[in-house]
Amino acid sequence: MSTSDLAWLVVATPLVVSAVLLLGGKALDGFGHWLGVIASATSGLLGVVLFADMVGRDAESRAVAVEGFSWVPAGSFQLSAGLLVDPLSIAFVLLITIVGTLIHVYSVEYMRHDPSRRRFFAYLNLFVAAMLLLVLADSYLLLYIGWEGVGLASYLLIGFWNYKLDYARAAKKAFVVNRVGDFGLSLALMAMFAAFGTVSFTGVFEAAEGSSEGWLTAIGLLLLLGACGKSAQFPLQSWLGDAMAGPTPVSALIHAATMVTAGVYLVVRSAPIYEGAPAAALTVAIVGAVTLVFGAVVGSAKDDIKKALAASTMSQIGYMMLAAGLGPAGYVFAIMHLLTHGFFKAGMFLGAGSVMHGMKDQVDMRRFGSMNTAMRATWVTFGLGWLSILGIPPFSGFWSKDGIIEVAYEGEGWQPWVLGSVALIGAGITAFYMSRLFFMTFHGRKRWTSDVEPHESPWLMTAPMVVIAIGSVGLGFLLAAGDTLDRWLEPVIGVHEPEPTVLPVPLIIGLTLLAVVIGLAIAARNYAAQPVPETAPATGVVGTAARRDLYQDDVNQLLVIQPAVAFTRGLREVEDDGIAGAARWIGRSIAGIGSGLGSLQTGFVRSYALSMVGGIVAIVAALLVVRL
Repeated sequence: MSTSDLAWLVVATPLVVSAVLLLGGKALDGFGHWLGVIASATSGLLGVVLFADMVGRDAESRAVAVEGFSWVPAGSFQLSAGLLVDPLSIAFVLLITIVGTLIHVYSVEYMRHDPSRRRFFAYLNLFVAAMLLLVLADSYLLLYIGWEGVGLASYLLIGFWNYKLDYARAAKKAFVVNRVGDFGLSLALMAMFAAFGTVSFTGVFEAAEGSSEGWLTAIGLLLLLGACGKSAQFPLQSWLGDAMAGPTPVSALIHAATMVTAGVYLVVRSAPIYEGAPAAALTVAIVGAVTLVFGAVVGSAKDDIKKALAASTMSQIGYMMLAAGLGPAGYVFAIMHLLTHGFFKAGMFLGAGSVMHGMKDQVDMRRFGSMNTAMRATWVTFGLGWLSILGIPPFSGFWSKDGIIEVAYEGEGWQPWVLGSVALIGAGITAFYMSRLFFMTFHGRKRWTSDVEPHESPWLMTAPMVVIAIGSVGLGFLLAAGDTLDRWLEPVIGVHEPEPTVLPVPLIIGLTLLAVVIGLAIAARNYAAQPVPETAPATGVVGTAARRDLYQDDVNQLLVIQPAVAFTRGLREVEDDGIAGAARWIGRSIAGIGSGLGSLQTGFVRSYALSMVGGIVAIVAALLVVRL
């Protein structure tokens, strides 16, 4: 079977099974979930075959354009629906399918008692298919189809339990905020067509080499707007915390490992555009820097275990965006952190789901504590992810996140000092809030309510957690050793020669580890060595702001929602008092005229004769006046 056949099957398999599960009815309820698992696993195996074939090729021939069909024939504009199998896309395929399949297996047990489990797996397969299309597309327009597909699946899964009003609202919020970003992406496609006459990757990248910086900057900023929506980056980050309303496997797959990283993929894939638009690239880096601190501060004040992990995800994607905005120097580390984060954060979300499973769906960490004695497997696997995200060597996060911090310190002028310092400070805050989460959940005295008794989850949930934890431990070393990922991505992003850093690299590593140790120590003192209050204590201005997500919803309410509501009310008043009022006046006037004319219709002949005489007299008088 050729590469083209396999590549299309990678996307088609989960898509077809999703349709079967949705249309198959209750007859599939007994085994439909396993069909979903098999579909994801099949795409994973096909991805491994494509990866093995790619490894056997020379670096120059690893990008394979898979022909599809004529999709948009419109005069001189011709666009085919095709796929691009190259080192960047295949890395995403492996992440999506391997982590996705493990989460599917976990979901079999997690959703066991849900009467709509078949529908849940149909939505999961729909998401996997859309995400695979997004990363394998050979044009921005086909990428946009996958982009909207993952948005739809995210909406369906966040609101899966939409009989709960708050969950339905969370799904709607995620959908609306993402539409803002998607509008930016659609404008980027229009700008590409206007500037280059094409939206295929090959055509756009070739035209970008000779295009004006103005066009490239505009396109780059619009692409960034799309990335901010999908990857929950500032200022479109407000939806991610609420998205935790969905089932926990959804948070692990969509809002930790895959969909929220689509913005990073978009920026790295669009490297030729950003290399010709330094202002747009710098904006990407600044947005990432702001978001990594924003998410870290918010995560430090969350007591809901899933919302704390959501804030962490926002922050870690900020690191990826920061690296992606640094150009060729940061592309490799952006993708490396994306891959390692996909494992350790998915593992921690699954660990959170395991804790919830043993605690009757409670999420308040102030009601946890001492889980390490009741849930050993969950404690160990979650702990490995925790050490990884802290950047403790030799765990995966050390190789990727520390690499981003080092790259941020490269260059001259103010940028390395500011961006590098922000990344360094973010590492310390990350160590604090993630250690706070770990200690509040698994250590200290137990603070359980009397109606729960924590217990370890079944093996169908713990086995995927163990496999993912292995990636949390060793994946970073595999990708960094011998510049493995650097050489793998070279055909896509080119060769990068490291620039001197403003601080010696050993000093940067030492300062980063010192920041991590300080953050960990503060969390250990406050949440492991001392009793944790069962209710959140009163906090100062900063703490209050952090608990309210730094007022992101308040700002949106003030700047967007209230003006939109006022504008809508104004339009309604214009319609009621203006358009509708004028229509009512015209109607009443015509009715009045009709009534007046109707009163002349008496039915008496003498009245009509008198009217005729009066009319003749009036005509004669008019003629005499005209003649005189």
